[in-house]
Amino acid sequence: MRKAILHLKKADPVLSSVIERVGRYGIQYREPNFETLVRSIVYQQLSGRVASVIFGRLAGLVPRGKLTPEAILKLTPARMRKAGLSKQKTAYIRDLARKTARGALKFDTLPELPDHEVIEHLTQVKGIGVWTAHMFLLFALQRPDVLPTGDLGIRMAIRKAYGLDELPHPKHIEEIAVRWRPYCSVATWYLWRSLEGQAEI
Repeated sequence: MRKAILHLKKADPVLSSVIERVGRYGIQYREPNFETLVRSIVYQQLSGRVASVIFGRLAGLVPRGKLTPEAILKLTPARMRKAGLSKQKTAYIRDLARKTARGALKFDTLPELPDHEVIEHLTQVKGIGVWTAHMFLLFALQRPDVLPTGDLGIRMAIRKAYGLDELPHPKHIEEIAVRWRPYCSVATWYLWRSLEGQAEI
């Protein structure tokens, strides 16, 4: 990690000042499994605190709190809704469970796939878009060069750090990030932290 941080500080003076201000790198990884992807769906468009409560309630509905495709499919949609899930997220999680149970989505193969194939594989599930796939690549598969250009937090952090008048578009972010390669994941984490927040998965 020291190599990545030295590269970023040398390549980009603006990011260097962000790194100095934020301090020690301390990303928290999760297992690249079904439960982590369920968590990422629950957390979509919610504050971390609210999402954590709902996720905890959902886990409380299944044996030993272990979220598996089989355990999810034994729950009725009504019970999942009572945990606080929206109708849409209930449908998304059930679609993920069905696709995993029948082998259309295979978590054990994901570590071997290149980033773009992981994205293709995950986005076959309803409710999983490129943003969620990027979060899985970054926080679960620990890929070093993920750049979630559609993430609002990243756009806000770049606007603040680089003194931009407006939120940058994905193409502009790609241009800025050329100098960060091949360590965009580290740069991304520092930018999130610069807003005194942290992405959740």
